[in-house]
Amino acid sequence: MFLMAAEALKLPHIARSFPDNPIWQFIAHHTSHVEWVGCSLHDMIQPSFTFLAGVSLPFSVTSRGAKGQSFQQLLGHAIVRSLVLIFLGIFLRSVGAKQTNFTFEDTLTQIGLGYTFCFLLAFASPRVQWISLGAILVGYWGAFALYPLPGPDFDWQVVGVPPDWSHHLSGFAQHWDKNSNFGARADQWFLNLFPRPRPFVYNGGGYLTSSFIPTLGTMILGLIAGGWLRLERTASEKALLLGKAGLISLAAGAALHFAGICPVVKRIWTPSWTIFSAGWCFLLLAGFDAVIDLRGYRRWAFPLVVIGMNSIAMYCMAHLWEGFIRSSLRTHLGQNVFKFAGDTFEPFWTGSAVLLVLWLILFWMHRRKLYLRV
Repeated sequence: MFLMAAEALKLPHIARSFPDNPIWQFIAHHTSHVEWVGCSLHDMIQPSFTFLAGVSLPFSVTSRGAKGQSFQQLLGHAIVRSLVLIFLGIFLRSVGAKQTNFTFEDTLTQIGLGYTFCFLLAFASPRVQWISLGAILVGYWGAFALYPLPGPDFDWQVVGVPPDWSHHLSGFAQHWDKNSNFGARADQWFLNLFPRPRPFVYNGGGYLTSSFIPTLGTMILGLIAGGWLRLERTASEKALLLGKAGLISLAAGAALHFAGICPVVKRIWTPSWTIFSAGWCFLLLAGFDAVIDLRGYRRWAFPLVVIGMNSIAMYCMAHLWEGFIRSSLRTHLGQNVFKFAGDTFEPFWTGSAVLLVLWLILFWMHRRKLYLRV
């Protein structure tokens, strides 16, 4: 959530002023999404959030069960949470639109579409969880692999891909090319079932509604990791287990990519991306677990705890309030107050002030135990 809110710093925009500076280009790469194949730090925001939704499930189910809630009550809560997340995502994507923008690629919507299924798997054995994961990823891979490739006369501009786009895939990997794949075709049918100002033809970023299926795979891997954290083992054993899972997942995802079986593409959440990104999630969880639970270094993480305890609130505020806070700061402090380091760095200092305001709001909520729960 911090990395997502840090978009307010406009670092990729600043980097354009330093095209020959490798440090700024490195920063720009890792604070923006890759165009198609590959991974940046920014690309890890959504899988990390999704992964942790799965990690928290075993703890949530156990806590609510200890309070005497029945399975029916737990299931009802999971269904309500799913619906709230779905419609909250649609709401955020509709801000400023003339009518409801029925789109389902928002992070919250994608989690909501799969959350109830992941909840049900929380009551299954680890073996069933692994089998379900395999069935989801293999089945989704098969749907793309069997979908016909576009012909030599295919007009890419009709689906929003410019003639000079340099990220086209080749060989078998073409089945996962932008806006010419199984998921894109499914959206041309599904999204036009909803009222829209004009017929849906393509998503500009190549994002897909059907990505919620492999996104569920990310949640299942988080669910498995959460189960490991609840094992009666030492903190070092848990961190080692998570670390091993991370390295294996990274290697497996990369192998699928370089073997040409399935490219690593975050925008359409390919099965190889599910595995590869989960590898980083496992490693990050292992690292935080080792530092905080094993070593006991907790105080440094307090600013992140404030955000994490109210992650949905931060997600919504970052989407809804950033522009308002930015303009209000300029109105009340002066239009040039953040230009002390020059026009180039003005977006960074304004964004830093926006982040501080957002964090202080969350800190105020944290002190009063006001948490936005769904």
